Amino acid sequence: MKIDYLEKILNATRVYDVAIETPLQIAPNLTERLHNTVLLKREDMQPVFSFKLRGAYNKMVSLTPKEAKKGVIAASAGNHAQGVALSAQRLGMRAVIVMPITTPSIKIDAVKARGAEVVLNGVSYSEAYEYALKLAAQKGYTFVHPYDDPEVIAGQGTIAMEILRQYSKPIHSIYVAIGGGGLISGVAAYVKRLRPDVRIVGVQPVDSDAMRQSLIANRRVKLDQVGLFADGVAVRQVGVETFKLCKEWVDEIVTVSTDEICAAIKDVFDDTRAVLEPAGALAVAGMKYVVKRDKLKNQNLVAIACGANINFDRLRFIAERAELGEQREAVFAATIPEEPGSFKAFCDLLGDRSVTEFNYRYADSAQAQVFVGVSIAHQPEKQQLFKKLKQHGIDCVDLTDNEMAKLHVRHMVGGHAPRVKNERLYRFEFPERPGALTRFLNNMSENWNISLFHYRNHGADYGRVLVALEVPPSENKAFQQFLVGLGYPYVEETNNPAYQLFLGTKVT
Repeated sequence: MKIDYLEKILNATRVYDVAIETPLQIAPNLTERLHNTVLLKREDMQPVFSFKLRGAYNKMVSLTPKEAKKGVIAASAGNHAQGVALSAQRLGMRAVIVMPITTPSIKIDAVKARGAEVVLNGVSYSEAYEYALKLAAQKGYTFVHPYDDPEVIAGQGTIAMEILRQYSKPIHSIYVAIGGGGLISGVAAYVKRLRPDVRIVGVQPVDSDAMRQSLIANRRVKLDQVGLFADGVAVRQVGVETFKLCKEWVDEIVTVSTDEICAAIKDVFDDTRAVLEPAGALAVAGMKYVVKRDKLKNQNLVAIACGANINFDRLRFIAERAELGEQREAVFAATIPEEPGSFKAFCDLLGDRSVTEFNYRYADSAQAQVFVGVSIAHQPEKQQLFKKLKQHGIDCVDLTDNEMAKLHVRHMVGGHAPRVKNERLYRFEFPERPGALTRFLNNMSENWNISLFHYRNHGADYGRVLVALEVPPSENKAFQQFLVGLGYPYVEETNNPAYQLFLGTKVT
């Protein structure tokens, strides 16, 4: 018998025993930049910082007294685990959560803090899932599926009920992250019954697109592997029920890259000061992609910000990749002559653009390779810059989309330079303002050759710069006067063992 999800969702009001009706907020910066009204459904504001609480609780309140007495079990290392744990705590049920042995302790502790029992088994979610099913059969627990269950789907569908109630104006499209498909199934099943004109667009990472591939193949495809950056949607195979519902109700699925997800996290932060997890920002990334692709203007667009359970140590990577995802940074390698003044001439060609990164190490007496990151307003500006550099005899290789360069090479430019003489190494703090580097170069003597240069813009008031120069002993006094007159804070690192081991002029 076909399930009436509209009725199920309308009757899922007990989710509000634990969940809140989250706001639907206009994102002013995104709205202005995209020329559409962008609304964020703030599911990151739930008590467990994720929408998963809705579906878990709706499933658990549907249990019979006998089932509730025996308790529930789930397999999860993330948001679903916390949703089940909090729901069990509120309902006075026993909850067992099976997690992979690789689960970070912070997530284990968060689930235990909700009163749930944690069992560690397997090295992957799949192994934890199989073990959870085995325990459920042995102990009589009810298994609470993270997505492939009508009660779970209906619980997630209450988000759509709120959206249509909160915003009465026409909505062009609603963007929803997809992992196993529980969230988008509930949203689509509700919206399409009441407002069939509203487009439902699913969003998946390019390396975890099980639902997209399944819809193309018209069968449930099982991926060999999935990307782990957006771990909240890293599902190898979608559900039976969710696949059926997505086939019926979802208009389109788009995929986005890691850099695009990082850019979306930054966009939401700029508008709300909230830091979404990668899966939580998927909908925003997909919305931006569709707006650009279809040249949408003056439409009302809703993106579900579905989670904010992010590990703090991932923020550095996200911040670094966000500008690339927004295509506001060009990363390239340039070849310049190894001769006095060439470094300054190259920097002059960059103009007043903000340099985000600069890596250089002396290699030979003929040419120098520099690794450069530059802020740009748009892609045509990158092409204009490359054309200008080429006109001045400088060859460039575009590395903006080169994954190895962005992940590794940018941090590895260096090495010993045995031909360099009288090298002295200094750390400087440059003021993060236009002209700071030019002032440094203009105050230098032309007799001092720069043999190493490393600079990264960390978004702070000062840029940290590492510079090595060849300074003849006869010019030590003049060099000291240069350092004092420059006025930038500095520390000499010539005797630093890290320099001696990895960058120094003598190979040991």
